[in-house]
Amino acid sequence: MSMRFVIVTGMSGAGKSSVLKMLEDDGYFCVDNLPVPLIQKFAQISWHEENMISKVALGIDIRSRRHLSMLSDELAAVRESGYSYEILFLDCDTKKLVKRYKETRRRHPLGKGARIEDAIADERQQLSFLRDQSDYIIDTSNLLIRDLKAEIRKIFAEGREYENFYISLLSFGYKYGIPTDADLVFDVRFLPNPFYVDELRPMTGNDEKVFQYVMQSEDANIFLDKLTDFVTFLIPRYITEGKNGLVIAIGCTGGKHRSVTITNALFEKLKKLPYSIKAEHRDIDRDTRREHQNMGV
Repeated sequence: MSMRFVIVTGMSGAGKSSVLKMLEDDGYFCVDNLPVPLIQKFAQISWHEENMISKVALGIDIRSRRHLSMLSDELAAVRESGYSYEILFLDCDTKKLVKRYKETRRRHPLGKGARIEDAIADERQQLSFLRDQSDYIIDTSNLLIRDLKAEIRKIFAEGREYENFYISLLSFGYKYGIPTDADLVFDVRFLPNPFYVDELRPMTGNDEKVFQYVMQSEDANIFLDKLTDFVTFLIPRYITEGKNGLVIAIGCTGGKHRSVTITNALFEKLKKLPYSIKAEHRDIDRDTRREHQNMGV
């Protein structure tokens, strides 16, 4: 079984926790601060076929303290056992690290009884052997989180550009409130309303007759084309800004007919894009549930 085994290390305050979270979002099984003597055993377990782990990231840093001197031998043993790994080292300018520690009011792992600058210098010296062995070095001194995500994506995306970006299409009814987690909200109450057609009123946008009634409108098709172009334009720009996902809310009065129809139609347009995408209908049966409650059902 092919597996990617990544060791994330580097200076305290340089962004290791953030990187581990990014890798976890991309499907990596992440373990932070695993004791050094357990690395080889952990590698054996991870590579075992029954465990089916394809991507693993280990956070190793100065917190290992006295075991850190054993790390070179432990990694050599891992490689001699036939297991490959990559080392990602996160570095940062001392002045930036000092500023970050002062802003967060956190104590450096080696900072007990020592000035921050001295603790950072000591850590840099102790980790120098890891930096020398690293496959990738990222200096986070002047990187925003979105920039760091872009760097991580370049290294670990494995050719699956933006595949870990999630799009949620959500229909809703305005009379039940706008979804609080929506990034984009579109109002389709200008479209023909099936509610006023006796045959269609009890149906939903998931029914073909309702779908066709809404989509026979020229405005519906023009709107859908423009919305598709707009969303397709925005997605890569949101990714550049460091977002992991996008919630697109489409609303009509009750969230049962028009919003469901357009949400389903937009899903069909976008599902071929290289992103994870799903369609949900928050209020599609809200009226039915209220009727049952009023009848005591």
